[in-house]
Amino acid sequence: MIRTALAVCMLAASVAAAAEVKPFDPARMSAHVKTLASDPFDGRAPATQGERRTVAYIVEQFKKAGLSPGGENGGWTQPVDLWKIETDRPKLRIDAGSDSFEMTNGGDIALGAHAPLTDVSLKDAPMVFVGYGVSAPERDWDDFKGVDLHGKVAVFLVNDPDYETPEANSFDGRAMTYYGRWTYKFEEAARRGAAGTLVVHEDGPAGYGWESLARSWLQPQFDIIRQGAPPRPLFESWIARGAAVKVFAMAGLDFEALKTSARGRDFRPLELGKARLSTRFGVKRTSTRSNNVIGVLKGRRFPDETVLYSAHWDHLGSAEGPGGKAIYRGAVDNASGVAGLIELARAFGRAPRPERSVQFIAFTAEEKGLLGSEYYVGRPTRPLATTALALNMDSLSSLGRAKDLVLVSRGRSDADALVDRVAALQGRTPTGDPTPETGTFFRSDHFWLSRMGVPSAFIGASRDLRQGGQAAGDAAYQDYVRNRYHQAADAWSPRLDLSGAAEDVAVLYEVGSAVANSRIWPAWGPANEFEAVRSATSAERRP
Repeated sequence: MIRTALAVCMLAASVAAAAEVKPFDPARMSAHVKTLASDPFDGRAPATQGERRTVAYIVEQFKKAGLSPGGENGGWTQPVDLWKIETDRPKLRIDAGSDSFEMTNGGDIALGAHAPLTDVSLKDAPMVFVGYGVSAPERDWDDFKGVDLHGKVAVFLVNDPDYETPEANSFDGRAMTYYGRWTYKFEEAARRGAAGTLVVHEDGPAGYGWESLARSWLQPQFDIIRQGAPPRPLFESWIARGAAVKVFAMAGLDFEALKTSARGRDFRPLELGKARLSTRFGVKRTSTRSNNVIGVLKGRRFPDETVLYSAHWDHLGSAEGPGGKAIYRGAVDNASGVAGLIELARAFGRAPRPERSVQFIAFTAEEKGLLGSEYYVGRPTRPLATTALALNMDSLSSLGRAKDLVLVSRGRSDADALVDRVAALQGRTPTGDPTPETGTFFRSDHFWLSRMGVPSAFIGASRDLRQGGQAAGDAAYQDYVRNRYHQAADAWSPRLDLSGAAEDVAVLYEVGSAVANSRIWPAWGPANEFEAVRSATSAERRP
């Protein structure tokens, strides 16, 4: 079996010998975005009329592209059974002697409740600051030091211990590891029996502002309906930095000083003095169903082997507010990715049939915690062990053509060589994630495929623009994050420039086509956290 980096480089060299990169039409992509972000799709929330319209549109486009159904029972969809979880105006009250502080949802906290309960009640629970909450034996790091969290509320810092002091390089410097993700904090709290969790939000370490976070968490939460699921904390929540500082002060503690102490291996968990947390609120859990949409183009020689393309179709739906109904159209996030997925299907459908199969998945509930992709890897319609490469699209560039190509997954697998060669054909310079400290790699659907061992590539929004350079690109990107990301303003406009996105999709096409017509199996790097999972299935991949 050809698996070595040398083999990938040889394939990359053959790609580079091609005359040109197949062009993609930004106008066609823009037309898909215009439709998916229009009012009748109502923000594409799971289990709504907006979902029904979205699924129907994607299926129609997959049919036109010449794909075959790749879902369950010979259909185009994979049903995803979910809990819809709504909390009844939760508040958390902190008491410390004669001092008290009532925190409101959306203002001071952003709260979810995934434990299988209809009523959550907690009275005078001690609070324990666990620093970054990392348990990493391979890095000789343990923030817990044997502390018992049962019946207590765990308070975490977001991101890694290296965030403020990257020179320590205990956790890859400024590049966030999975230990830095808030999802890991919740998982660790559950493993240790915590009654509740508070993750302190700060804009830089979290990678997004409080308003974007609160807006998402105030909407109904979702979770997969799990059989025999392990226990969860009574509540899982974020706390705004200002509120956290106040709570620490009520306990007679200095938040900044403790945050500094948490950067070292000798940190020990600390109970927040006499501060106690109480809460009681109702939870409404409703079973519902959403859908992953799956199409496939069967390979002519190795139909059981797969190259997988993905994008999430869902966004935040709509909500009534003081100014009337707001529709969160999600034009860039992620109608742009779905547009790329559709156009890739169309391109493969018109090309000679590849040797391996090519699969196209539009995942649901990414905005609810990567739930559609998590569901899929637990019930894959095609074997993950023989899925050679996953290529994911999420929030493609709307900034125009660029001189660089941002590969968020750079440095993780030998698929980098293929991306680099195609970028060179476009006259572009490949770069890594410009903000690795925000953990972008862990925030989209390829993460679950990666976690199950499938080598993955994820292209981000390039910023060194052909018109205006790096300064213009950085400014435009920050403007999007500040004024449109997860807001109603992320809407289609004739000014939406998808010419750069079309070039990125062209890269993904050439890379996927090269792998689909080869015998190589891209591999994770030897120090990658997903390499051991992949290696365990090596016998299932034939030469």
